[in-house]
Amino acid sequence: MDIATVLGVISAFGLVLVAIFMGGGLNIFINIPSLMIVAGGTLGTTMINYPLKEVFGVFSVVKNALFTKNISTNELIKRFTEFAQKSRKEGILALESEIKGVNDEFLRKGIQLSIDGLEPQEIREILDTELDFIRSRHQLGAEIFTTMGTFAPALGMIGTLIGLVQMLQSMEDPSTIGPAMAVALLTTFYGAIIANIICMPIAGKLKTRSKEEALTKEMTIQGIISLSNGDNPRILEQKLQAFLPPNQRESS
Repeated sequence: MDIATVLGVISAFGLVLVAIFMGGGLNIFINIPSLMIVAGGTLGTTMINYPLKEVFGVFSVVKNALFTKNISTNELIKRFTEFAQKSRKEGILALESEIKGVNDEFLRKGIQLSIDGLEPQEIREILDTELDFIRSRHQLGAEIFTTMGTFAPALGMIGTLIGLVQMLQSMEDPSTIGPAMAVALLTTFYGAIIANIICMPIAGKLKTRSKEEALTKEMTIQGIISLSNGDNPRILEQKLQAFLPPNQRESS
């Protein structure tokens, strides 16, 4: 997990919890009926909106996006430059021993396609198709969390209306007014927490990570095509450097 995510979780949840404890303790903010309405309702409406497989599959997308560290772009350029130097000296087949230690499946697959002798255009078509599906999975994950962030406050409002109806129907018994009012207020609170501290930030992080990964994959495709074409290592490096803003470029 990157440092921004860690600091974000600590500051968002930590400061809310501190404010709660300063105001009288956590127990008064725990209400099971309210949680059932908001959490259960949000999950239920999301499953109505999307297939069950997609809803539960989104958690693996989140894990990969938030906890998997992508290879840095400059490290990727350095690796491709080394591959190009070895390929020009010993031939493309010499890279077969190099890819055994490569953890990136996309990179390993692309180089293996080059070793197998596929034409550069065929390699590009295969890798572009895989990149499109990676983008699609990430987009769906962000979309699902955005949808949950939209539904949660709405379910909170429904819970508020339920609590108000219960309160108004039992005005003659003062002892029932407090619990009904707690449901009314806490459902709105839970909806706001789920939407603004959990779902929407995760959706935003998924979109950001998707862009970062797409850039890395596009650079990988360009590097593999350059290897297949037998480009000079210096030319390959310049082609990959073009993907980066000037202040992030490192010359070897």
